[in-house]
Amino acid sequence: MALRILLADDEKEFVDTLAERLSLRGFAPYVVYDGISALQAATPEKPDVVVLDLFMPGLPGDEVLRRLKVLYPDLPVILLTGHEAVDDNGTNPVSQAFACLTKPLSFNVFLETLQAAAREGKECAENGAGHE
Repeated sequence: MALRILLADDEKEFVDTLAERLSLRGFAPYVVYDGISALQAATPEKPDVVVLDLFMPGLPGDEVLRRLKVLYPDLPVILLTGHEAVDDNGTNPVSQAFACLTKPLSFNVFLETLQAAAREGKECAENGAGHE
């Protein structure tokens, strides 16, 4: 079964292209363009991995991450940002993410990170433990 990847980013052209490239590689991406829609899309059926833009209008990615981790502690989340690397001192909600990648993305690095996140999410779900 194809991995279900929820992609949330307000840069429509970027995220639509990313979804298309993932589809061509056998993934099952679904796209939303804001944080509220990401929460709504993730609740009926838990995705295998969530990819969130950190800085979206309305509900930013770090708040979406915080809320998703309450619902699904073992859900791997990859954050994307077009800004400088985020300071991760362990208290920032970004520390709950599997990874934080900076745009523009190397698609190969993104793909490797996505696959690693999916593997860890599957292992955590099987073992009943969340990502630390």
